[in-house]
Amino acid sequence: MKGMATKNHFNKFPFSESKTFFTKKGTAYLKSPGVALVASPQVNLPGIKSFLNGFPKDYNFGDYLNDPVKLPSAESLTKFAGQTCYMSFGGGRTWNRDAQRYFDNIIFSGHGSVLEHANFTFLLWGVSRSFTHELVRHRAGVGYSQVSQRYVSGRVLRFVEREEYQKDKNLHKLFEDRIDRAFGEYSEMANYLYERQEKGSKILSGPLKTDLRKKVQQVARSLLPNETESPVVVTANVRAWRHMINMRASDHAEIEIRRVFFVIYKILKEVAPKLFSDFRIVKLPDGTRCVKTDYPKV
Repeated sequence: MKGMATKNHFNKFPFSESKTFFTKKGTAYLKSPGVALVASPQVNLPGIKSFLNGFPKDYNFGDYLNDPVKLPSAESLTKFAGQTCYMSFGGGRTWNRDAQRYFDNIIFSGHGSVLEHANFTFLLWGVSRSFTHELVRHRAGVGYSQVSQRYVSGRVLRFVEREEYQKDKNLHKLFEDRIDRAFGEYSEMANYLYERQEKGSKILSGPLKTDLRKKVQQVARSLLPNETESPVVVTANVRAWRHMINMRASDHAEIEIRRVFFVIYKILKEVAPKLFSDFRIVKLPDGTRCVKTDYPKV
């Protein structure tokens, strides 16, 4: 998990890159996950002006929009949602300068429902099919769009090398040999099925070329191992991200998924620091790191 620093685009959306490697036979694979934040909340609080002005002037609700301290969008949105619950818009409210105290109270009290309003979307690549099988078990507050090996041809096939293989010369060689075979067998199977179809075989049938390709690939994909790369776009609200980070960036998580969620945590801590302030990084005896919080049930 070393060397997983995040970078910033000009638009302040952090990301972590992943380099592509090749075997001597040209089979592509990746050694680390790529993580890119591609969407975050866009907040337009001035739109609530008419709502605030609909109450008596001595309530001073209109001053809510004149707070001199500006918060990141996710924090601004969730704080507004929480203060709506109590109509806390007057001078006695918690001002943005004290937003950390406000969110600390929410986290300590376990009132996580207001965190569900802020959604973040990530593209994850350099992750294996084994990883995504674990990931999609999280359903509440999460949306997924994952590569379909049924519709995508072998031209974009790549594989993911586990960290354990990278540290051992023999395991690394076995990995490269294995993915060369997997790619070769996949290609051989697909070519065979196309040839049989052209000769009039009824193994596969399809009125359209796209339908035939789909049927060829759905058969050939049965040969692919769990090490096959499986890019996925994931959208979740802050409450769901907190839960997944707590579960998947912990010292009990499988090493690949922990590696990904450690980076996700670092990115979310950068763009919405107050919503993840209770998490802390812990260095483990093997040199890797995990993330822990005293408030997992928010």
